[in-house]
Amino acid sequence: MQEHVLLKGTHFKLARYDDKEMHVTDPWGTNFRIFSSNKTKDSRGVQNNIDNGESLGNCMDNLTIYTPPGANIAGIARFYEKAFVTPILDLNGHHCVVSTGPYQSLTFQRMKQLDKDINMHVDLRDEPEQNPEGQQYYPSNYGPHISIYIRDIRSTHERANELGVTYVNPRFKRRAYCEQEVIKDCMFRCLDIVDPDNVDRGVILRLEHEVRSVLKENGSLYKSCPFSVAPDGCVI
Repeated sequence: MQEHVLLKGTHFKLARYDDKEMHVTDPWGTNFRIFSSNKTKDSRGVQNNIDNGESLGNCMDNLTIYTPPGANIAGIARFYEKAFVTPILDLNGHHCVVSTGPYQSLTFQRMKQLDKDINMHVDLRDEPEQNPEGQQYYPSNYGPHISIYIRDIRSTHERANELGVTYVNPRFKRRAYCEQEVIKDCMFRCLDIVDPDNVDRGVILRLEHEVRSVLKENGSLYKSCPFSVAPDGCVI
């Protein structure tokens, strides 16, 4: 059967598969509804695969993140505008659509009521032994995370730091505690989404972001960057 071919040897559960969509549950209980799309693909590069030099999958043009019923959707939009300087494509009381590139977007959709089947994106664990001595303590997150590429990692890290949302996940080897380590590792992480207009109200939603630089410190492309050449405006 087709589902056995698709997910053979994995811990993913496939509940539905046809020409239009797939319903998949990952090993951590997160449910995905994956839809086919006719949107234009970004032709500027491809995520290479070590074995055959080609991407094994299709592009992802949108990812929808579900939020609790009372989530501050406008605050989430302001967070992306402030921290990542990303345009907001659509915003109303129930959802916001954030542009993460010319062909991709990130949607935050507010649930009408809490759904026990929707994973709330974090799995924080108190693991002091993973935190290096002398550094700020952070809990380890075993929940899902998203990766995004940024034109200017320095200024983005500075804005995130001003909002107080920079984060180190100690279960990973690369741990950027300061700007120098951000530049060296070509990445930093955020966990908390807050409203820049009212940071004191606290966290709206937790979703780990791995924020990557397009360029390495020497000006070359970062090793896993999917672009064939760096887009205009990328700096280090």
